[in-house]
Amino acid sequence: MKIVLLLCLSAVALARPQEDAVAVVDERQGPADNGAYSYNIQIDNGIAHNEAGNPGEAGQINAEGSYTFTDDDGNTFTITYVADERGFQPQGDHLPVAPPAPDHVADLLRIADEQRAAGITFDQK
Repeated sequence: MKIVLLLCLSAVALARPQEDAVAVVDERQGPADNGAYSYNIQIDNGIAHNEAGNPGEAGQINAEGSYTFTDDDGNTFTITYVADERGFQPQGDHLPVAPPAPDHVADLLRIADEQRAAGITFDQK
């Protein structure tokens, strides 16, 4: 009985569809003593990610890189980015872009800076 069960389980395992092999490039360096690193990963299905990190001015690690992927419709997208003291800053042709601020916003920011410099504060209740 055990042999029949083993043969059935083996038949099920062998009948399972075999997935295609995936080719991967994986190159890494670091981290160095100062925290610097880099890596490059590429998969044959079009996914790629590369990044390099270096020490920043405030002791953090700043990163710069890009990643690429293909959607279900076959469109390829690439995003380049910087991540530093100012946060994560992605760029890509397909990313939405905020409209420019109206002219009066710059005036309001200038007025607020002048008030802060003059020591003017407002109670927030």
